[in-house]
Amino acid sequence: MRVLIVTDAWWPQVNGVVRSLESMAEQAPSFGAQVSFLTPERFRSFPMPTYPEIRLSLTRSDGIGRMIAESDPDHVHIATEGPLGFFARFACQRQGRGFTTSYHTRFPEYLAARLPVPERWSYGALRWFHREAKALMVSTPSIERELRARGFTNIVRWTRGVDTTLFHPRRERVLDCYGPIFLYVGRVAVEKNLPAFLSLDLPGTKVVVGDGPARPELERRFRQARFLGALTGENLARVYASADVFVFPSLTDTFGIVLLEALASGLPVAAFPVTGPVDVIGSSGCGVVDADLRNAALAALGISRTRCRAYGETFTWRESARQFFSNIEAAHAGPNQKF
Repeated sequence: MRVLIVTDAWWPQVNGVVRSLESMAEQAPSFGAQVSFLTPERFRSFPMPTYPEIRLSLTRSDGIGRMIAESDPDHVHIATEGPLGFFARFACQRQGRGFTTSYHTRFPEYLAARLPVPERWSYGALRWFHREAKALMVSTPSIERELRARGFTNIVRWTRGVDTTLFHPRRERVLDCYGPIFLYVGRVAVEKNLPAFLSLDLPGTKVVVGDGPARPELERRFRQARFLGALTGENLARVYASADVFVFPSLTDTFGIVLLEALASGLPVAAFPVTGPVDVIGSSGCGVVDADLRNAALAALGISRTRCRAYGETFTWRESARQFFSNIEAAHAGPNQKF
């Protein structure tokens, strides 16, 4: 089975969307699939206003249609709702191709945090975008319930995984900070709600890994915190393993692969009781979700790192890929589908 994934999110972005899609491609041979990508790398592009890491591609629907036809995939998966995603949707409909989609990002909330655009307008546009998909893949039960309540249909589950070979507990400590060390990893932007973490009265040191438009302001406001910039690979894994608690202040993430990376590194999680943390942590005892983030962070200090590692190992990219390709096969098997 040849699968073409169309995505507006791609390198040099480092985020959960890119990691998820790359992991599906790596696992594809195990499920009898070949994956190719249609990404902004093939087009002229410009940075998205207020979110410059995202490149918006300059192209047209007929050009995307030709590329899809030349690729001649057995199935098209549209991963994002950007320009490539919209043009791919139009092209698939013109060519009589069924397609699946996925929901990774709360764009209505992200947009409303920057511009005076009502969320109901944005959700209306997303509902229109996804309604023709043979399946809309979402990562958690909470997101599924939320989208169904907003009128979305054809929803199926696609969880996420973590590289437990890279992310694991280590004896080496690379952070020369006073402990305990409270760590955040992710984009440094308004939608991540970082002041809720950085303003907490906590012992030890707060460490932020990541970059984004809010970083200069936050560095000025919170001078006692350590900002390390964006890290990847071994450098990132060593920092995870050197911290004591992973603090996740976001109120808008749909999942949070960083939660799995922290758990696999033996790091307990402190978070608000919202979508993402409540689904990932659940009743595992490997984190504390509380409306009082300070209480959550302090209580998480007492959680066993061994327990967190064992729980983190239950999330694999192989299982994530199994769900992804099973969803595609189920869409193929539906009545009167054209792929």
